[in-house]
Amino acid sequence: MCKSIFHQFILCITIIFLIPTVSYAQKHKNEIDHFIVLENLLKNNKLAIVATDSLENPLEHVNGTFEFSLNGFTYPLKFNDGVAITPNKIEKSTLLVIKDLSEKGSKGQLYYIVKNDSGLNPIKISWLFLLLAPLVFILIVMMFRKSLLIGAIVLVLFLYFTNKQGLGLGAFFETLMHGIKNLF
Repeated sequence: MCKSIFHQFILCITIIFLIPTVSYAQKHKNEIDHFIVLENLLKNNKLAIVATDSLENPLEHVNGTFEFSLNGFTYPLKFNDGVAITPNKIEKSTLLVIKDLSEKGSKGQLYYIVKNDSGLNPIKISWLFLLLAPLVFILIVMMFRKSLLIGAIVLVLFLYFTNKQGLGLGAFFETLMHGIKNLF
């Protein structure tokens, strides 16, 4: 009987010491679930991708090489302390569709990168805006039928601008799907 109590005591102590170790390993896994895009600190017209948690707090423990797609081109980005630098310089303001191509499935975001004299300013564009902006515009044009021709011209210009800035129709729908997928 005494042996049984001793074994139970050892088992309890072991469990007490293993639970924090397991939770630490899960908390500090070397994966990227969320990321943000910032200007590189060197101000060399390159972007920095920062691995974050769901509240956009940087994850400094992420290290290694991860596959990312930048406007359809796949690059292996090397993360050091949660930060990776994109290989290409940004020459002018542009739209950037960026996706993490992990084994768990890709996670994508859309940014408008504004380039000015002071550097780069990445602005995250919500997938909801991509969905609502054209729908609201179409509803307004339908309400005022006399402006149908003007509305059609503006819609064509909008599509031309987004396509010229790097957001093709396929990337447009893919960004919408990533946003909807992140809801669930």
